Amino acid sequence: MKTSAFDALKERIESRDLTIAVIGLGYVGLPLATAFSEVGFRVVGIDVDEKKVRLVNRGISYIEDMASERLRSLVDQGFLRATSQFDALDTCDAVSICVPTPLRKTGAPDISHILSAADAIAEHLHPGMIVVLESTTYPGTTTEVILPRFHREAENLEVGQDFFLCFSPERVDPGRKDWTTKNTPKVMGGVTPECLRVGRMLYESVIESVVPVSSTEAAELTKLVENTFRAVNIGLANEVLLICDKLGLNAWEVVEAAGTKPFGFMKFLPGPGLGGHCIPVDPQYLSWKLRTLGYTARFIELATEINTAMPKYWVGCVQDVLNEEGKPLRGSNILVVGVAYKRDVGDLRESPALDILTLLRDKGAKINYHDPYVPVFKLDELEMVSVADLDAALAEADCVLIATDHTSYDWPALHKQARLVVDTRATLGQEQDAIMRYAWAGVRG
Repeated sequence: MKTSAFDALKERIESRDLTIAVIGLGYVGLPLATAFSEVGFRVVGIDVDEKKVRLVNRGISYIEDMASERLRSLVDQGFLRATSQFDALDTCDAVSICVPTPLRKTGAPDISHILSAADAIAEHLHPGMIVVLESTTYPGTTTEVILPRFHREAENLEVGQDFFLCFSPERVDPGRKDWTTKNTPKVMGGVTPECLRVGRMLYESVIESVVPVSSTEAAELTKLVENTFRAVNIGLANEVLLICDKLGLNAWEVVEAAGTKPFGFMKFLPGPGLGGHCIPVDPQYLSWKLRTLGYTARFIELATEINTAMPKYWVGCVQDVLNEEGKPLRGSNILVVGVAYKRDVGDLRESPALDILTLLRDKGAKINYHDPYVPVFKLDELEMVSVADLDAALAEADCVLIATDHTSYDWPALHKQARLVVDTRATLGQEQDAIMRYAWAGVRG
């Protein structure tokens, strides 16, 4: 990279004389756009969802972790605006891609949103532009998929000299207050060393710690390893639950006791399965990539097998405790408490509670749910509304299955009110009243 060009770009970043586009205004993109705006950059949020665009421009937040007052102040001051038109890229000097990357029904990666964003950027690529992909994807996406599109549309522009391309995976954990966009360390890799220098310079203006790695592929793999680590260890914790079920032991007691070791052990708890935007999905991106190279990621696939089977296990627990009371599952009233994938958020993505509800329905149970964070949801043909009166629903239920341990619930009172409880979260701790054969999971009569 020419020194004069680098110095000019450095000066513009330091003076905040830069316009940044953030493509995708979801749980990653909107907080990132806000963070850049708060340090004085002009930010344009781009999203194909017109509703999100309207809300942002009115200063109304639809992200649980962000207050509308914070967003409205930035909009009113002119630091942040939103649009659905990609023509806005003509006046932008930097672009961060924060679009979703789900799995296809076949289990293969769906990077269609990345491709759409890359094609849109390629049409407006101009000298001096910085592009950073944040969406989780498989190793090689940045150099093998995005870069060729840029070169095809702008043959006269050279990466690392005329424009700069990096990968820096998002690290967002919805509902957390301690780790935010600004203080969570950010891994970054560049297509060239010059790309990395420019990318670090931009992101270090808003993020406290940027961790450089040698390539975009290393950064892409880092993200997958982080969440594969969690998926595999949650799979181990869930298998410990199944083992304790066979041995008549309390799985939570065993895990908590192991967790007192001050070295060589990290505590993961069993539960209803995997949920959220990353842990159930990211390992499959890595597994898919390795299959294309003729390698089977055995740990990943075994953990996936265990974790995806947990909803069926818990439904079996419901069926068994009802049988002990002389009741069939078919026709019984089952109340599922909590359907979000984790406590104190309203995020339903990949929530195992949805699989539990579907399995219960398919077995003929009469299903209801209660969740203060999810008043209504629709999943394929399953459309439900949270019960309005929890006390009445508890009184009517033949069995209550606790899927999400929101802190707003009075767990001792709920256990006392319910006839039968299958507790996937051990909400009363190790000492709760439980039947040994269900691994002390909170099943009681």
